[in-house]
This record gives sequence, C-alpha cells and structure tokens, in this order.
Amino acid sequence: MNKQADIHKGLADLLARPLLETIWRRRTHRVPRGVEEVAAGSMTYRSGQEPKPLSDLEEAILIAMTGATGLTMPDRPFQDPETGRLVMAKPNLTMTGRTAGSPDNAQGTHFFLINDSGTYFLRQLPPSSEPFSPELLIERANQAKVRLLDKRLDVEQGGRNFPAYLDSNRLLSNLPGTTILVPVVDLSHQYINGLMYLLTQPDGSRPALVDDRNFYFSAGVKNWVRRKFLNDDIKVPLGVIGSLRTQLEAPLLLQNLFLVAEAMGLGAWIHATISPPVLTGDPKFSDRYGPMLGFDHHIPRWRLPDILRWHVPLPRFANLRSHPVALRHNGEDLIVAKCPPNYANMSDAVDAVLARKFGDGGVYQDRDTFKKIYKGDFGERYLQEAAEYNQDVINCARDVCNYIYDTHGRFPAHCEAIHVPGVWLQVHHVEIPYYEKFFEDGLTDCHRNHDELWDGERDSD
Repeated sequence: MNKQADIHKGLADLLARPLLETIWRRRTHRVPRGVEEVAAGSMTYRSGQEPKPLSDLEEAILIAMTGATGLTMPDRPFQDPETGRLVMAKPNLTMTGRTAGSPDNAQGTHFFLINDSGTYFLRQLPPSSEPFSPELLIERANQAKVRLLDKRLDVEQGGRNFPAYLDSNRLLSNLPGTTILVPVVDLSHQYINGLMYLLTQPDGSRPALVDDRNFYFSAGVKNWVRRKFLNDDIKVPLGVIGSLRTQLEAPLLLQNLFLVAEAMGLGAWIHATISPPVLTGDPKFSDRYGPMLGFDHHIPRWRLPDILRWHVPLPRFANLRSHPVALRHNGEDLIVAKCPPNYANMSDAVDAVLARKFGDGGVYQDRDTFKKIYKGDFGERYLQEAAEYNQDVINCARDVCNYIYDTHGRFPAHCEAIHVPGVWLQVHHVEIPYYEKFFEDGLTDCHRNHDELWDGERDSD
C-alpha cells in the first residue's frame, strides 16, 4: 500500500478489502440516502435525511474502474502444431488492457456518467503507472470527463413511464444524489475486425456467409465460394454472427464497477436504463423527449424488399431501422462508427480498421509498446513472425461489408453500429435506517462504516 492511500482511510480500506468477501456479501441496494418515499403499504418508508452525492474521490475511483490498466500480452500460438502453417496471431485492435475482458481487445465500450452536476462522456485515457492516490484519481477523472449537459440527463418528471422507464424503476432510478454509469458499445470496429478473423480459418474451414434477412442468399461471397476460398458446405448466417460478442464487454465492466462500489460501502444497482432509443435521441422519440445524449442517427433509405426483409411496410416508416452512428460535441468526435455516413463506403471503413492495426502509427507498427510487453527481443520476433491478414481475407471482408450496406442501407444490418445494452449502474450512499429497520442481513460493516472511512461522518440515527 502506498503512502497516499495510508493518508486516506477509505482508499486504504478499499485496497485492503478481500475480493472474495466482497463477492460473497454482494447484494443490490436500490434505496438511496434521502429518498423521498418508498411506498409499500404498511412498510412505507420516508427518509429524514438529505440526498448525499458521491464525493469527487468516490466518483473518481469508479471512473478509474472503467479505464485502462496497462498492456495486454499476445500469448497465443503462431502456428498450427499439426501442419506448421501460420495461424492469425494479430487479432487485437489495441494492446491496452482494461479492467474487463474484450473480444480481440476491441475495447468498444464507452461510458457516460450522470450526477447532480451534469451529464458527462468519459474519455478513455491511456494507462498510468503511478500508484493510486486521491489526487491522481481525481485528476484523471477530471481529464476523462467531457460535460455534455449541465444537468442530470432525464425525461420530464411526468414522463417517467414506459417507454422511458420500466415500471417501479422510475421510482428509485436516477434520483438526486445518485451517480449513474451508462455503457454504450461501438460494435462496428470489431464487426469488421472479427469478420476478417473468421476468414483466417484453415482451408476448407472458412464458412460461406449467407443472409438470413434476404432469403439466405449469398452475402456477397459467390465469387469466393467459386474460388474455393470459402466452403459452401459450411454456411453461417449473418444473424448468427450477430455482434461478434463485442456486446459482452459492457456487462463485465458493470459487474466490476458493482463490486468496487460494494467494497466502498456504497449502494449499487444494475437495472434498465431509460429506453435505449430514447436515451440516444433516436428520431422516433426525439420529438417527445428531445435530443437526450445527442447521438447522430442514420436512417436507411426505404426499398421495396424491406417489406419482406425487415417488415417495414412504407417509406414513412423507414426510421424504424434508424441506429446511432456517432457522437460529437463542440466539434470533437467522441464516438465514430466504422460505417457510412462517417465513411464514403464500406471499403473505406474496412481500410480504416486495417490502418489502425497495420498502417503508419498502427498497433502493430508501435515497436516501443511491444518492447514494454516482452522481455529482450521477443517483441521484435513477435512482430516479424506472427501472421497478419492476407489480401484474400481483406478483399473478402470488403465484399461482405459492402454487400451488407448496399443491400440493407446500413452497416451492420443485423445489429446496431453503436449498441446500447439497456442497463446502467446506479451508485449512491445507502439509506441505512431503511435497511436496518426492515431486513435481517441488509447491510455489511462496510456500509455502516462508510461515512467514517470516507469523509469522517457518521449518521446519528
């Protein structure tokens, strides 16, 4: 434990707390301090306390838990042990590690933070090698925060019903004093990268992609089947590919955040967000709810086959297939999906993914990073010996991606470019008297001692 952590009792306690203890005692605490009322018949409860927002340090710790933690290790084989042929060993989109796993280290998950002071986008900062200290954590939190709104993101009080909020969630979610962490996932980078990875299978094992939203016709790969590059006996529908599992990042990160909040003695609650299309400002709902987070949305041009492909009966309903593709604020690109209208066509989008990996300044051109990952000259050996995507893989991926956009008017078609999982994490100070009154095992000593450890206060009641 470092000297700075010794100075702050709460941070020192957090760093010393056993992980298994936190996991074993983990429970959802939905009721925040200062709640106006929990209406529950004879168990109705009204707080005598004021809402208490998280401190700068408490929020800074949570922000740190969404971020980078160092460098990953490309600890995978380069060759097939049976044939000696090279296998793809450079799938990662970045070598920067994070607090949760990610398919091909895509790291497509971005977070927003909502509190009483406003609504913020959290930039993904590079990892820091400095030890934890309150000052460093708060400084990095301030660097990460981009204020989008000077108020708590919400719908009007009278509109806290479906489709904005689900049922009883509207009574306890996003209340004064609470902090909300909202994940969204840019699927588009890994959709392209993962598609290329799929196409690196050995000869005879590369699947022929078909389109389950277009009568299972070939998904732009007839020529590749004819050339025997793809095996027509192994058919994989685009709908089965889905989002290539990139959406799994967000729940893993949320669980980590939940456990950290629990270990700090705070209340934590993972639950349904404001409905995703409402949250992002989808044009179907923006007239009623306003721009909300203010994402750019793309509405595909309606075509006659959409009646059968997507059950969109008329052009005036084309916005049923709108999806978020970018977030920009004050001239800064915060999230930009790899698809039109951000790119002229899907070939350009594929090339942008390749440039990020293998172009000048790309991941696999950064020799200094691999010197930090490997001992001796092993990093240089890895860069020289491990295979990259060959031209057939790249050209086939271009054909599939162009087929998707040309056929369906958006990319991806079978999932969204920017996916909103539909759950967020609320963190708050717990209404201790409520849990003491009604529940046998509602609190841990960590909850009871939180104020004393983190700000020197202890409630008299």
